[in-house]
Amino acid sequence: MPTFDDRERAFESKYAHDADMQFRAEARRNKLLGLWAAGLLGHDGDAAAAYAMEVVKADFEEAGDEDVYRKVFNDVGHLTTEAEIRSQMVALMATAKAQLMSEL
Repeated sequence: MPTFDDRERAFESKYAHDADMQFRAEARRNKLLGLWAAGLLGHDGDAAAAYAMEVVKADFEEAGDEDVYRKVFNDVGHLTTEAEIRSQMVALMATAKAQLMSEL
């Protein structure tokens, strides 16, 4: 019969796993968003990949998604709308989670 300590370790392990998966999903979403925005800017290949990494790095400025949104909006706001960027962020989060789940 599992002890309380065993259950506690299991919950801690699950929490750590869930936090890791959320971090990975957000990083993947940011990369996908960067690639999408790079396409709007006319970048492809290495330039698109470099821009996507800039978007990923932007997420480390503050907690939450607003730093990523601001980065992308400042760069492509003249080419699209706030609503479209936010919509892409939601859609690409679902895509990122699906990609991660398929890799497990």
